[in-house]
Amino acid sequence: MSSMANMQQRGIGWSILSMVLIVAACSSNPYKASNKIYRRQAKDLTRPLREYPALDSIQAPAYEVATTNFNLRKPNFVIIHHTAQNSCEQTLKTFTTAQTQVSAHYVICKDGTVHHMLNDYLRAWHGGVARWGNSTDINSNSIGIEIDNNGYEEFTTAQISSLLRVLANLKKQYSIPTTNFIGHADIAPGRKVDPNRHFPWQLLAASGFGCWYDTTHTVVPSTFNPMLALRIVGYNINDSAAAVYSYKLHFVPADSSNEIKSSDLKILADLVKKYQ
Repeated sequence: MSSMANMQQRGIGWSILSMVLIVAACSSNPYKASNKIYRRQAKDLTRPLREYPALDSIQAPAYEVATTNFNLRKPNFVIIHHTAQNSCEQTLKTFTTAQTQVSAHYVICKDGTVHHMLNDYLRAWHGGVARWGNSTDINSNSIGIEIDNNGYEEFTTAQISSLLRVLANLKKQYSIPTTNFIGHADIAPGRKVDPNRHFPWQLLAASGFGCWYDTTHTVVPSTFNPMLALRIVGYNINDSAAAVYSYKLHFVPADSSNEIKSSDLKILADLVKKYQ
């Protein structure tokens, strides 16, 4: 057999093998069914986008007019969670089961694997009843990132490394402000405590995702109001003790109290400058 024929035969063989591997990979995917549901629901959601705006039922014009100046709405916040479950697989199952009614855009496993579970422009159900500043519908303007962690353990180096890469992409893609990288506990004081005390907020801030403080030269005014400061930063202070506790989870994780101390006054005085 000629060398050309041998090469062609090997080429056909590799093509067949590649097809077999692809088919095998697809058939072994345990999330085939939920992926199909995702594609169908995404298609259903885009159908209204192809229609003209609804006509005014009170006084309809003689003809339709659709603007030429528009684009997609984009996320403006990133909310970081821990999964409070025992494995990445458990979380993936939770987010692909309709009855749970919870989801996130990204799930980051302990080995650093990143599952991008939902298009960034679509609305995930991760924030629940929450508030940050004047924003009360967090799910509609944020991206939710879940990190595989039961709530009491350290985050792995691989997880944080992957998270930083994801955050860099999101910040660049959507021009998300530095101050708008926050945690679930920040937006839901008294209801949520994630990500837990082991989460490296200071490291994230050093990379441009969220703010940290430097109290070296901070002078606290005599009229300083710490609760007002928490409100300026973004916290819902209706439950003052819960707001203080959430602030400490983020900025003073070694302190598990819900009391404002003299050191907190300096921290808050500096943070206010960054969040105003």
